[in-house]
Amino acid sequence: MTFDPIAVRLEAARSVVRDAARLALSLRPAPGGPTGTLKGRQDYLTETDGAVEAFVSRRIQELFPEDGFQGEENGATRQGGFRWVVDPIDGTSNYARGRDRWCVSLGLLDGDKPVAGVIDAPALGEVFTAQKGKGAFLNGKPIKASPITNTQEAMIEMGWSARVTTETFNEKIAAIMALGAMPRSGGSGALALADVACGRSDGYLEIVIQLWDVAAALVILSEAGAAVSPFLQTGGLTGGATILAAAPGIAKALSAAVDVEI
Repeated sequence: MTFDPIAVRLEAARSVVRDAARLALSLRPAPGGPTGTLKGRQDYLTETDGAVEAFVSRRIQELFPEDGFQGEENGATRQGGFRWVVDPIDGTSNYARGRDRWCVSLGLLDGDKPVAGVIDAPALGEVFTAQKGKGAFLNGKPIKASPITNTQEAMIEMGWSARVTTETFNEKIAAIMALGAMPRSGGSGALALADVACGRSDGYLEIVIQLWDVAAALVILSEAGAAVSPFLQTGGLTGGATILAAAPGIAKALSAAVDVEI
């Protein structure tokens, strides 16, 4: 039997992320006004973010000491051929209010290529996984992007960021609505991309998003057959960049409408 280092890492990641997600769930505040502090407008930081990132970093280092590691809170703390990228709580604004739409996201890159990912949303009871060339799954069942071809049937989510002007945001939302699509916003970039991968929504656009938000989702989207903009090639490896993911049947129309290459 041929040794597959990526498959070994993905299996380990499932366990690590599961335990991290359980930790986060146990620390989640009760529903109500937001807890934690603000790093910027609507950019929350809770004690759980740091605790989960430290937990994942420690476990990965124990299992794969030769691998690199990068987290949202502490940046790149280790270098290696394989690089793990974690968002300890994606959807922190939801988490901080005791809501359910948040997740722990852990992606694996081989150089600059996404090769595996796990997104665990424990309050929703959902785990998305994928390995390059092996398919994408939700709770162990294969997933595929939506088959729609008519934008007037489409549901498109757009993420909000304080780094984007109100004028730009409104322009893109108007372009989406002009297609006859229904706009949505759920507060978690990783889960929005996972929704595109499993066909729950037909597109997701965010003008400025970071690698840790999308590292796991990129391989899940690819394996599910979704169309995705060249995020890593347009600055996403080193800073904020735009991402557009779409059902393949409406990708061309959506790309043209919002003026983002796909």
